[in-house]
Amino acid sequence: MNRRVLVTGAYRGIGAACALAFAATGARVALADIRRPDETAVAAAGAGAAETLALSCDVSDESAVLAVGDAVKERFGGLDVVVHCAGVIHEAPLLDTPVADFDRVIAINLRGSFLVGKMAIGLMEGTAEVPARVILIASDMAYYGRETFSPYVASKHGVLGLTRSWAKEFAPRILVNAICPGPIDTDMLGAANMSAEWRARELAIPLARFGQPEEIGELALFLAGSGGRYFTGQGVGSNGGSIMP
Repeated sequence: MNRRVLVTGAYRGIGAACALAFAATGARVALADIRRPDETAVAAAGAGAAETLALSCDVSDESAVLAVGDAVKERFGGLDVVVHCAGVIHEAPLLDTPVADFDRVIAINLRGSFLVGKMAIGLMEGTAEVPARVILIASDMAYYGRETFSPYVASKHGVLGLTRSWAKEFAPRILVNAICPGPIDTDMLGAANMSAEWRARELAIPLARFGQPEEIGELALFLAGSGGRYFTGQGVGSNGGSIMP
């Protein structure tokens, strides 16, 4: 896969797994994160990437996202694939959720998806025969909702809205899909973000385990590859059966 790929949220978790998955195909991979993307870039180079580019970026900041676009265009000349993984989660009862916390979640998860998607699509050419790919990260919660996670659920529901709208706007030269993970074994499921009660509830699914970030990386590769040629506007679940739409 000699393609030009941008992965956001690439420092750890799902983003790092996606970056390494594409690197292993020999892609040219740009890695953006608000924290130390250079560490993942070194790993991606070791995994077989044809070229890596590490970029610091707050995805909620338009100027920072545009600077990433400028750097990618200068180095790679354009983009064939973007996998937008940067995001945050927040658990609190509604009446204990300050507006500032709501604004932060929406800014990173939804505004960030809008800014990164808009920038990336502007760098893509793509054709009906060889379409470019936009892959956003939503959540299984976008479908079923969850008490005490309302800002997060709202943000990820909005990501599905962007996915469907862009899929219609840019077909057939750009295919736009969202991955909707269930519980994935990353820092996001840690005690700093989710209570022990909710971690236990996450395991009450048919496969009775947390998914691994590498499983999301494999799904991103599928959507970006020949097997994903007839997918657009979809929320694709890798969720252990947590939701069965």
